[in-house]
Amino acid sequence: MKLSQYKFDLPAELIAKFPTPNRDESRLMVLNRKEKTIEHKVFKDIINYFDDGDVMVFNNTKVFPARLYGNKEKTGAQIEVFLLRELNREQRLWDVLVDPARKIRIGNKLYFGDDDLLVAEVIDNTTSRGRTLRFLFDGNYEEFKDALYKMGETPLPKWVRKEVVPEDAERYQTIFAKHEGAVAAPTAGLHFSRELLKRMEIKGLDFAEITLHVGLGNFRTVDVEDLTKHKMDSEQIIIPEDAAQIVNAAKDNKKNVCAVGTTVLRTLESSVATTGHLKPYSGWTNKFIFPPYDFSVPTSMITNFHLPLSTLLMMVSAFAGYDFLFDAYEEALKEKYRFGTYGDAMLIL
Repeated sequence: MKLSQYKFDLPAELIAKFPTPNRDESRLMVLNRKEKTIEHKVFKDIINYFDDGDVMVFNNTKVFPARLYGNKEKTGAQIEVFLLRELNREQRLWDVLVDPARKIRIGNKLYFGDDDLLVAEVIDNTTSRGRTLRFLFDGNYEEFKDALYKMGETPLPKWVRKEVVPEDAERYQTIFAKHEGAVAAPTAGLHFSRELLKRMEIKGLDFAEITLHVGLGNFRTVDVEDLTKHKMDSEQIIIPEDAAQIVNAAKDNKKNVCAVGTTVLRTLESSVATTGHLKPYSGWTNKFIFPPYDFSVPTSMITNFHLPLSTLLMMVSAFAGYDFLFDAYEEALKEKYRFGTYGDAMLIL
């Protein structure tokens, strides 16, 4: 497959700037791969496509307030710092991105908060925009983390909306978020409400939880025409023993295993036994899925409508089938479905 095959015209007004008032009331497009049919529903109708013993696999990663604004020493210039991951707890070292990067060099100090409560020193360059920061703070680790997160804002992608509002702190987080470590939400999971989960539970559906800490690599542009040459950033994944057991029991019983989102899809396909069963795992994955690809674990998936040329779109096309997916996207554009992080959902059966 070639990068240019994933280009399409997406009108700016179809990129959702805000979520639907209720999580489970976004629109839902249902694709049936076998019958080649497309249906238009509301997300909470999704329960009608699953039965007793089917499994929903969720990503329980939790987004932390990763975007900070500080000032450079001497000049006072405003600098945006995007926290990627903690490198060393004791030394308070963080892997970050800075903007504008050309102004930030090793040895520079950055000041954050009222009365410069937090100070950070640049101790290394990692990429053109990447830096390693050592935070200087008078207090214990819990006080430091509390101060850091109070100053941070919800890391909503800038292409969704420039300004973050207080409601984003709750809505840019799934209701099953538990394990902190993501700088972007697993967006397919945002459509689930507590009421819908309860109804699914009553119907006899099983739930399994895995963790993939979503990194900014999710949004990294692909700059090679030949997709086999593209390298995904590594992201941390955890597949617990109990999740593997739930998924494997469903497979053995010929039940449906639904991957809620591309992050779950990648995680499930990153640790598969030769028998096609899911293996418990804790480590990293840089798996890049694009057509043609034979899936071992999930039998269905839920996803959002993705932006042109994105790795997410490529992954979904591998699951749905390239031609069928692009027929569906043509329909979505015609019917004015909402695209992106806060957009509408698609169920692929």
